Amino acid sequence: MSFVVAVDGPAGSGKGTVTKKIAQKLDFTNLDTGATYRCLALEVLKMGITLEDEQKITELSNCIDIKIEATQEGDKVYLNGEDVTKKIREPEVTKIVSQVSAIIPVRTKMVELQRKLSQGKKVIVEGRDIGTVVFPNADLKIYLDASPEERAKRRQKQNEESNIKSTYEEVLKQIIERDNNDKNKKVGALKKADDAIVIDSSNMTIEEVVQKIENLINERIK
Repeated sequence: MSFVVAVDGPAGSGKGTVTKKIAQKLDFTNLDTGATYRCLALEVLKMGITLEDEQKITELSNCIDIKIEATQEGDKVYLNGEDVTKKIREPEVTKIVSQVSAIIPVRTKMVELQRKLSQGKKVIVEGRDIGTVVFPNADLKIYLDASPEERAKRRQKQNEESNIKSTYEEVLKQIIERDNNDKNKKVGALKKADDAIVIDSSNMTIEEVVQKIENLINERIK
């Protein structure tokens, strides 16, 4: 059975945490669309292709094999048969992935792949344009939001836990700038789908958000 839940929203709204928890709880595949771009970025590095050579990067996107498999330890990502789950998170990949994903023919190819990866599965997907571009026919669309101030508090707390030095004011400024950039991107812009259900998590715990989305999923499945 195919069932797609699309979760969009700004940075720091809790999308990643929420989708992981729901996937584990309801036995859904947490389809990480960013992983597909990271696989391509990893291959670009491996092949020594420059970021300026968009044609070669596009050609490469047409001939690599990407698979994402759900396991008890979490999703495993395979590139041309090799487990690259950890490799695609390395700093060198992170450094170039946004430039690789901004190439329009590459996005077209990856969206096609992401839809293919979801076929016949129950999946939950998070991002910025999932409900508007990647899965416009998703069975359930959620727009998970929170005030910039609340998102800055959360990010600052994460930074403190990771021993990253920053001030609340710096983080808030970064979040406001990121929101502006994400909403005005030429491709993959952050946008709420007309038929998305808005959940403002500003005054909610992660568990409350998970429960609310779980209830919505169960209603739709019935």
